[in-house]
Amino acid sequence: MTIRRVFVIAGKRSAVAPRDGAFASLNYYDLAAQVLIDVLNAAKIEKLDVDELIVSNALGAGGNPARMVSLEARLNLSVGGISIDRQCCGGLDAISIGSDLIRSGRSEVVVAGGVESYSTRPIRLRSENTDKVLVPYDRPPFAPFGFNDPELAEATAKLARKFEISKKEQDDWSINSHLNALKSEKILRSEITPILDQKKDLFTRKLSQKICERAPKLSDTITYANSAIAADAAGFVVLVSENFLKNRMLKGIEVLDSATSGVLPEEAPLAPAGAMKKLLDQTEVRLSNLNFIELMEAYAAQAILCSRICDLDLDIVNIRGGALSRGHPIGASGAILVVRLFNELIKTAGKFGMAAIAAAGGIGSAIMLKS
Repeated sequence: MTIRRVFVIAGKRSAVAPRDGAFASLNYYDLAAQVLIDVLNAAKIEKLDVDELIVSNALGAGGNPARMVSLEARLNLSVGGISIDRQCCGGLDAISIGSDLIRSGRSEVVVAGGVESYSTRPIRLRSENTDKVLVPYDRPPFAPFGFNDPELAEATAKLARKFEISKKEQDDWSINSHLNALKSEKILRSEITPILDQKKDLFTRKLSQKICERAPKLSDTITYANSAIAADAAGFVVLVSENFLKNRMLKGIEVLDSATSGVLPEEAPLAPAGAMKKLLDQTEVRLSNLNFIELMEAYAAQAILCSRICDLDLDIVNIRGGALSRGHPIGASGAILVVRLFNELIKTAGKFGMAAIAAAGGIGSAIMLKS
């Protein structure tokens, strides 16, 4: 069977707003639907062209968020929507799954990405004893009994100690993330769907060593200044087959391949390194050929670790800032990385870009695009 080529023809996202901030009044499907409609307009295609919608969501507590988004956006009723939860990796993985649907011949046009409304997430309850007393909880388990399943800040702090990453190095990375984002504010606006008059990421600021020094500690060298904050946002791309691209005479960025990798749950921050190495092997693209890398910054230490392990050229990593300067809308973060990558690659031909992200439970995902 011939494996068909897949292209991204548009990528849009909302601004990223801190939890209980500018988007606190919006439910996840309203937030997502506005970005979805905008990305279809950017792609210059009709709602009736869409064969499938794949949506990542981590905090909506089940149901079928993708169907909710599809209905809110008034897509064709035949678009049932596929919802996935791979935590932080989900937005990127939704795009990988959408690409595979097209490669297999099942679909011609797929919209894929993720959304998170941290502000409106439901309260979760569980029973902890035979009397069925319901106890509220915010964080689900990410590994079964028998595995070490620490809080991610604690796990990252342990790895920072092991690999001798200082607090100053982490703070410097975070300061640079904000600086790059501030410098790129006008450029970033072109990929942002204005919602409630918000046209830029709302957490980006002039971060300094003085601010970093007084930031509250999460675990050892991990502080609020060098970790990404909880946030609300959505991001989507439009994926099409090569035939659709040519028939409509559209311009696109090719999805070369994607990869996932796993590590021990307590070493989750290392997982993107394995996914990136696997992806480079699959595509036979050399590190020296890469022009842009969008690397998740859940924690500065995590981004530093993965950059070290893979020997990444830091001059091409997160050139417009990363999640430290935006925030971390869990189910949408991976999609936002791909939206960012698309909007860099669409400007010029013959370039390669890679995006990678880690998730709780010890998984990492990566994707490769080529202009």
